[in-house]
Amino acid sequence: MQYALLLYENEAVYAEEGAMSLEAIIAAHGALAAELAEQGVLRGGQGLKSADTATTLRKARGVDTLHDGPYAEAREQLGGFYVIEVPDLDAALAIAKRIPFAGDGAVEVRPIIDED
Repeated sequence: MQYALLLYENEAVYAEEGAMSLEAIIAAHGALAAELAEQGVLRGGQGLKSADTATTLRKARGVDTLHDGPYAEAREQLGGFYVIEVPDLDAALAIAKRIPFAGDGAVEVRPIIDED
């Protein structure tokens, strides 16, 4: 079964005194990704640039509108994702618990639609 692990974190934490640096978090994710690849469960993933670089296309009643940044204001922003293939949800959750964050964060674990 494949799962997407969607990573949400407050981007402002990187500006706080004593917070883990962005470079340190990227290194921690690199180490985790290497381990998951070695185990044969990593299928993809990537970090995302900050939310202020996003453009959102919103469709409403046949009309397209563009918005700078994420559409919804939120305390946490989508910062990246992993795609993994594991036997079940419990295995996916075990990996999700190992995701590094500079501060508080959340991992949304969502099954990927099987196209077979």
